[in-house]
Amino acid sequence: MNEPQLNKNSTVAIVGGGQAGGETATLLRQNRFEGRIILIGEEPCLPYMRPPLSKAFLAREITKDALIYKSAAAYEKAGVEMRLGERVEKIDSSSKRLLLDDGASFSYDKLVIATGGRARPLPVLGAGLRNILFLRSIADVEILQPLLVRSRRLVIVGGGYVGLEVAAVAVKHGLKVTVLESASHVLARVTAPALSDFYERVHREAGVDIRTGATVTGFLAGHEEGAVGLVTCANGERFPADFVLIGIGLFPNTELAIEAGLQVDDGIVVDQASRSSNPDIYAIGDCASHAHHGFLHRKIRLESVPNALEQARVVVASITGRPIPAATAPWFWSDQYDLKLQTVGLSEGYEELVIRGNPLASSFTAFYLKTGRIIAADAVNRPGDFMAAKRLVGDRMVIAPSRLADDSTPIKTLMIEAAPA
Repeated sequence: MNEPQLNKNSTVAIVGGGQAGGETATLLRQNRFEGRIILIGEEPCLPYMRPPLSKAFLAREITKDALIYKSAAAYEKAGVEMRLGERVEKIDSSSKRLLLDDGASFSYDKLVIATGGRARPLPVLGAGLRNILFLRSIADVEILQPLLVRSRRLVIVGGGYVGLEVAAVAVKHGLKVTVLESASHVLARVTAPALSDFYERVHREAGVDIRTGATVTGFLAGHEEGAVGLVTCANGERFPADFVLIGIGLFPNTELAIEAGLQVDDGIVVDQASRSSNPDIYAIGDCASHAHHGFLHRKIRLESVPNALEQARVVVASITGRPIPAATAPWFWSDQYDLKLQTVGLSEGYEELVIRGNPLASSFTAFYLKTGRIIAADAVNRPGDFMAAKRLVGDRMVIAPSRLADDSTPIKTLMIEAAPA
């Protein structure tokens, strides 16, 4: 347990207005921190949930208000000073001060960096043309929404979660949608080929043109001056586009940390207490590369809301001198059409794939095994399997593949029979 060194005259500053930052601010007060809490966020709105941006919000199924993570009243009750629509220009770690873009400055005793990440650009010819877009914020979606209504052709570069989620929304709007993925299959970094084949089939049946092994080499202007009209690929193919969405991952926002002299290696390097190389500065969420000792036993940067919220709990425990909760198995989700994919664990390095259920019926779970142990699972429209898989993966349980594949045996029975690692 850490020894708390703060009192009611101390200040904790949080840089970043996403879910991680918002959660940290209110949790500090709930854990009886009595000092000053300042949250500084570049976007003008309250911390909000990003996962629905490419799903329900893009489809206009929910309003902007439904994205808000916690109400203004929650921060007011917690006594959090919200500095929204403002940007931190510099972290002066020697004097422990933050310098803002409007000239204001704040001193801090402890600092939490929760700056997230930004969409990764595609550095090819014509990348600066209009209507080549990204999806990372409310503002990004508000640009995309009218294009879904007045356009006919959308090209998506990248067959990851965001690209496929947007494709599912766009094709429902009647657009001709093409997905260009440079890898040999979609979702290549996160799922087995069997899962990729399933999602490719679903999208193609919905009318999406999925092209794998397609390397984009540039963009050409169309009839509208300065706006994209064609997407070119290395094999010579060209795809007409009224607008383009780039969805090839993100860069962690680490510039402030680098300038402040913190250790950075694919994210701000932090220990299991989310503490950076400077003992008074912490980092959490998409911008942090943390020591995941509780489950993965290695350094990793995870891009997921559950991870960000878990790290918020860790950093609050560290700052307030409470026991540090152990890291749990990471989990993720994706909604496409009427399919809910729920993933727990990381499948990289798996040796055996076991399918439980029927992919043709769009109800199945893929279990990933390594040395006989369950290291990850992808559940499609199977929330019960997913809840069980969180324990199976978390405890690295061992179940015979033939038993795991037997859908006639309740998964709760298998959990009782399972041997922990």
